[in-house]
Amino acid sequence: MAKISIFGIGYVGVVAAACLAKDGHTVIAVDIDQGKIDAINNGLSPIVENGLDTLVAEVVAAGRLSATDDVQYAIDNSEASFVCVGTPSAPNGAVGLKYVEAVCQNIGAAIAKKEAFHSVIIRSTIVPGSTEGTCIPTLEAASGKTAGVDFGVGYYPEFLRESTAIEDYYDPGLIVFGALEDKTAALLTDLNKDLGAEVHVVNVRTAEMVKYTSNTWRAVKVTFANEIGNIAKACGLDGQAVMDILCSDEKVNISRYFMRPGFAFGGSCLPKDVRALRHLADVKGTPAPMLQAVLEANEKQIAKAEAMVASSKAKKVGFVGISFKPGTDDMRESPLAELASRLIKSGIGVEIYDPFVHEAYANDNSTAGRGNDVVPDLKHRLVPELQALIDGSDAIVVGNMYKDTIDALDVASKSKPMVDLTRINRNRVTGGGYDGICW
Repeated sequence: MAKISIFGIGYVGVVAAACLAKDGHTVIAVDIDQGKIDAINNGLSPIVENGLDTLVAEVVAAGRLSATDDVQYAIDNSEASFVCVGTPSAPNGAVGLKYVEAVCQNIGAAIAKKEAFHSVIIRSTIVPGSTEGTCIPTLEAASGKTAGVDFGVGYYPEFLRESTAIEDYYDPGLIVFGALEDKTAALLTDLNKDLGAEVHVVNVRTAEMVKYTSNTWRAVKVTFANEIGNIAKACGLDGQAVMDILCSDEKVNISRYFMRPGFAFGGSCLPKDVRALRHLADVKGTPAPMLQAVLEANEKQIAKAEAMVASSKAKKVGFVGISFKPGTDDMRESPLAELASRLIKSGIGVEIYDPFVHEAYANDNSTAGRGNDVVPDLKHRLVPELQALIDGSDAIVVGNMYKDTIDALDVASKSKPMVDLTRINRNRVTGGGYDGICW
């Protein structure tokens, strides 16, 4: 069992303290608010949360949870500290780090007087780079020690929902953390090993980003549902019924497929249907800022790819894929076709390898090039062999993923500029002549 000190007896801190103590760990809660300290030591919860009063009383009576304002005592009598203080917004919307910084200063000063290795684990919600840019320098300056060598550092976000926090703690949908060294990572792994969810061990900044992504995604879902509800009501429909039916489809609508960062969406359905729903909202006098933002963001992704290609200074570019997605020759509103068109208009030569579009032309299908209204001379730009495309191009744009092209493209990326819009290799990130659109 571990000995843990928790700094901040707020919502996250007290729930984590009580649940850790219930699991058999010894927990010291630390705060500057004497009222919260007294409440804990008297077996009372300082916040209202379903089931927490009973749990706090139980673990305090068992001697596994206590509270203090003595930072040195807490550090000396624990092997790891969780920082669970608030991060209120600054006037400009930036995350406020003054409480986190103050706690790190106090912990660092206490670590300076401690010989044994101690791990400092941030649980407060902070934007990517904050642990490395603020917490670690503060801890190092106050302790005179080196993070990752003389003491441990980790970032371990929480995903607790108020009113169901204890239930969420023991039945988590997501567990993720990052650590500078193995000892802190091992501690966090051990604390989570029996919770029944996959444990994602990542770098610290990724863990910070996952927390913000999770919260923002929830906000986006609420806003989207409300926008659909408003449009539905304006049409005399029940928006909740519409969303209930939508959410019953776990194959497409509630799936991972569309949650993979990459290039813009296209095809015969998504662009026109978002436009149509936005127009319907306008006709009904119902604001639909999210639908408008979807179209604007999609356009910006195409513009981003255009700028990436332009930065390569290539005079001739080879496209791998031109249809709106792999496995089809359908080019209706293909963002790759739009990108190719813009490059051609700017004077850049474009050739294309797309086995499905090429097959349609090779077979003299009456629908060959279907939906294309932006790429001139499409048939004559098609190259039947991938290697010929690679050899004849100054730079490669990978737009669609074809499994039999991965090895050759991976090799090509080491010798000539490549703009990857789909990600041929999960181990590759932007660097050298390789440029991934979202990685």
